[in-house]
Amino acid sequence: MMKKSLFISVFILMIYSACNQSNKSVDASNPFFTEFGTPHGAPPFDRIKTGHYKPAFLKGMELHTEEIEVITNNPEKPTFENTIVAMDESGNLLNRVAGVFYAMTSAMSDSVIQAIESELSPLMTEHNDNTYLNEKLFARIKTIYEDPASANLTTEQKMLLEKYYKDFVRSGIALDANQKERLREINKELGLLTIAFGEHLLAETYGYQLVIENKDDLSGLPADVVDGASQTAKKKGLDGKWVFTLSKPSWEPFLQYADNRDLREKLYKAMYNRGNNNNSHDNKDIIKKTVNLRIEKANLLGYKTHADFKLDETMAKTPANASKLLDDIWKYALPQAKKEREELQKLIDRENGNFKLQSWDWWYYAEKLRQEKYSLNEEETRPYFKMENVRDGAFEAAHKLYGISFKELKDIPVYQDEVKVFEVSDADGSHIGMIYLDYFPRPEKRNGAWMGNFVEQTVYKGTLVHPIIYNVGNFAPPSNDTPSLLTLDQVETLFHEFGHALHGLLSKCNYLSISGTNVYRDFVELPSQINEHWAFHPEVLKIYAKHHKTGETIPDALIEKIQKASAFNQGFMTTELVAAAILDMKWHTLESPLNEDVETFENKAMNEIGLIPEIIPRYKSTYFSHIFDGGYSAGYYSYLWSEVLDADAFHVFEEKGIFDPETAQSFRENILSKGGSDKPMELYHRFRGADPNPDYLLINRGLKN
Repeated sequence: MMKKSLFISVFILMIYSACNQSNKSVDASNPFFTEFGTPHGAPPFDRIKTGHYKPAFLKGMELHTEEIEVITNNPEKPTFENTIVAMDESGNLLNRVAGVFYAMTSAMSDSVIQAIESELSPLMTEHNDNTYLNEKLFARIKTIYEDPASANLTTEQKMLLEKYYKDFVRSGIALDANQKERLREINKELGLLTIAFGEHLLAETYGYQLVIENKDDLSGLPADVVDGASQTAKKKGLDGKWVFTLSKPSWEPFLQYADNRDLREKLYKAMYNRGNNNNSHDNKDIIKKTVNLRIEKANLLGYKTHADFKLDETMAKTPANASKLLDDIWKYALPQAKKEREELQKLIDRENGNFKLQSWDWWYYAEKLRQEKYSLNEEETRPYFKMENVRDGAFEAAHKLYGISFKELKDIPVYQDEVKVFEVSDADGSHIGMIYLDYFPRPEKRNGAWMGNFVEQTVYKGTLVHPIIYNVGNFAPPSNDTPSLLTLDQVETLFHEFGHALHGLLSKCNYLSISGTNVYRDFVELPSQINEHWAFHPEVLKIYAKHHKTGETIPDALIEKIQKASAFNQGFMTTELVAAAILDMKWHTLESPLNEDVETFENKAMNEIGLIPEIIPRYKSTYFSHIFDGGYSAGYYSYLWSEVLDADAFHVFEEKGIFDPETAQSFRENILSKGGSDKPMELYHRFRGADPNPDYLLINRGLKN
């Protein structure tokens, strides 16, 4: 994923049924039409059938429309309670089914789910437009927004009021009739393009396989990687062969260890040509249409570019501010990447390779160089990172920081057998929420890792609603007698997504729309990225890093190697990350429609910043799901913006102790529990007492002393 994981926003789910608001009959067998009646309101996956989704969506939209009409036509004077709170508490059935369904479109996306999503997309878009282009409803909101008495609202209430007001404005409420009609058309088309992009990428990712028949071609690969490829082959009816796919746990170790350079090139090119094969799953035309529609939409709403529109509601505020951060980091990252390139080329030359380093060689020779410089072989570390141990390590770190505890619940229905569910309790034993963990790849699951919500924390009519969170990943699955053993990057990813989960679990907000992870895009990665810092801290490693066979705690010598190598290859990793963020910004600062070819545009953009040919952007355009399928358009810079915050924030823990109770409590109270109930920098100042120091990011990455 992103070095940081991909965070995916889904529709929220409430646990109260709205079915009694209509006299029209509903299908009693559809579990969405009644309260679930499960422990803690968990989705009843044992009763939910694919055929339940569409009827529940249709009924949910119908009921929500009725609720909006009641709010809109309320004869009483508009107030915060009868308008803003009423809106925030509306749409329960719709949110209930959407929370489950949109989780499945990412984790269990078969052809039937995809067809339902495509059918529902224009209906949902129209429904949302009907709400946010409702002039009479906006008039009520505007009255409250402009009422001097609103100054007496709490900070959280002011944030909610401002959010609704701006949501209507940014949705086009001020446009004339013709402009609104065009906006509706654009929204529908963009919704379908987004779905098509994701479906194409999923098909391209799992539609390719590298079949190896000659055992000699496996030279250099670790035994468990070979075993995993054999198991994949068996599942595909190719006994006696080995299959590698474009799932990251498959292609990455192949590039890292396989001695056969030609096969590395073949698999690598298949990976970076996803969506760019001029077939039925090609994404280039989708990208061009998407970018041009986003420009038109931004212009309709009074913005020069899509990036200007998107960043207006972020900490960065403007594309110029986001780009300045990227440029500042680029000045350090690219020279370091060039030094690393020279080191790798010297290694090739010493081995009489007689060829120039190419992008498909980088992983392989970087791994060799790491072993040479630090005597650190990832195959030496993986036996200590059994997935279950890493997971429990993340749990224990959260327990030591925030006092919370985790207990597996085996009687909760799940949507796939490998999914595990845990109850989360506070230090006093009170129930906080639940978390579902879904960690292994499968053909119907998209690549990457993410967090989402079946239920978001809120207070509904005076009753606390507990969150139900999920973390999804694509880690190396177990094979034969070998458990799932994680790479260093996968360990970091697990801690990252769990940081997002903590943000959702520990929320203590009164209103749904600003609870949990409903914060600015360039602030949402702070909780996830700061949590990564605990993953490899020696004190934490001693807790969870146990050899999967012997139970031996990871030795100090190996911890020291991991620490010394922490900044290794950071020129490469930072350069590919920043290059992707710049590519995103290049796409979305276009002021006029794109006429040239997608590849031409991308190559020109990367040439302009001097990206060396041995490195490609972390995501090339045709599989850049963050910006064309994941809500991060003009927002991929957010990982680095948030990293400025997380690097600075963790410095406080380093100064006072990584489990210092006072610091942890402050972070929980001022960041994790607050959601979007106040401006992000206000929340950060309450924790830190000062602006973040951007130098800590560069220092942590080894780019500055």
